[in-house]
Amino acid sequence: MANDTNGNVPAAHELESFLPEAEKGNAKPVREYYLSKDSESEEDFDPFADRNVKNPTSNTDTLIHLLKASLGTGILSMPKAFQASGLFAGVFFCVLVAVICTHCAYILIKCAHVLYKKTKKTSMSFAEVGAAALDNGPECIKKFSFAFKCCITGLLFATYFGTCSVYTVLIAENIMKVLDSNIPKPLGEPHVINSQTIMLILLPPLILMVWIRNLKYLAPVSMIANIFMGIGLGITFYFLVGTGSLNLNAVSPIKHPSYWPEFFSLTIFAMEAIGVVMPVENCMRTPRAMLGCCGVLNKGMSGVTVVYILLGFLGYLRYGEGVEDSITLNLVSGLGDPPVYNILGQVVQVCIALAVYCTFGLQFFVCVEIMWNGIKANFTKRPDFAEYVTRTIMVTLCVLLAVAVPHIAPFMGIIGAFCFSLLGLIAPAFIEIITFWDIGFGPYKYLIWKNILVVLFGLFALVFGTKDAVINMMSK
Repeated sequence: MANDTNGNVPAAHELESFLPEAEKGNAKPVREYYLSKDSESEEDFDPFADRNVKNPTSNTDTLIHLLKASLGTGILSMPKAFQASGLFAGVFFCVLVAVICTHCAYILIKCAHVLYKKTKKTSMSFAEVGAAALDNGPECIKKFSFAFKCCITGLLFATYFGTCSVYTVLIAENIMKVLDSNIPKPLGEPHVINSQTIMLILLPPLILMVWIRNLKYLAPVSMIANIFMGIGLGITFYFLVGTGSLNLNAVSPIKHPSYWPEFFSLTIFAMEAIGVVMPVENCMRTPRAMLGCCGVLNKGMSGVTVVYILLGFLGYLRYGEGVEDSITLNLVSGLGDPPVYNILGQVVQVCIALAVYCTFGLQFFVCVEIMWNGIKANFTKRPDFAEYVTRTIMVTLCVLLAVAVPHIAPFMGIIGAFCFSLLGLIAPAFIEIITFWDIGFGPYKYLIWKNILVVLFGLFALVFGTKDAVINMMSK
């Protein structure tokens, strides 16, 4: 139940207890539609009471994971996004994107809770939720459930595997920037250690990170990542408000609509964390606490949205039209600035590298879960050993991909724009319509109209986000 975090079963109607037995038998059952109570429609099966999770995560652990999944390196592009929308339009659009992305994650979890009841399952992945929705939907679409499941699985794997390769590149590039600033080298000569070498050096620690198999034990790692990201963002905010003037006359309050697609493409794919939502929910001790007005999901995304708005607003206000693609590129010391500015800029780069490293395990968890669930039936004799080998091979391939294609980030921008629009916006809206097909769509069928708007927004993000990503890749 979304609004009943204690899991209490609603009391029977008082009138029913006073009806004679004969009248009770003749009474016609009336099924009413309650968006907040539909997941409790089957009273004989409680999926959360029967769920058996080894080392379940607490609400705090889950909140930390959600913050880390949503508060990634994409936040560093928010000043650039505000440049595309305008200062005050950016605040409004950022709230709009946050509400839509959070709502889509919310309805995915909500539908999962309904489908747990229908399928008598205690947990499901994103792809399994999609398949279960079609299996329990109209007869004409049941035959497409397996194809829909494979589509979601493939998109999730491609997106997160590629994202982790990009993370490897980001860690190496930030380390190289610090090395370039502190290690002398002959004029015109490259460093003995290049970014590809650093990526290979990173392979053993990344393998150790991926060997953490339980989200309960990844929670401290995510907390460390949040601390490093917080330090980096704190120094960034210091540069924005403490080293120069903020001039409203140097920025535009609202830009021409032709620039808006760039804002939405940057913001949606910075905030989106749809692939992490179901794995995190499946490991919770109290899954009902994810939902509700003050649930874990809304709390996490509210905090993330505030930080995104602050950095975008202040970054664009500080540097105006000269803001770079990543705000860290603006954090350089100028003539006459104290030497400490250069040191602080390097601290930001180190903190971002460490935060991305600590995030790697959480993001790669999605890929490992998909792969291992697909092959674990073949390794019944020594499953633990087989899983460690699988994780090692997968992270090795991920790093080798980054070494072979160090400029993979623009290409992944296209995949991210395409996949996250489908996975994060369009798929949850479609799943909700199918899930509530036999329950009801509410007064005036508002559930259908609401999801039509979400799908239209998703198509807008798909077309223009992919278009901008292609243009960005061709310009590199």
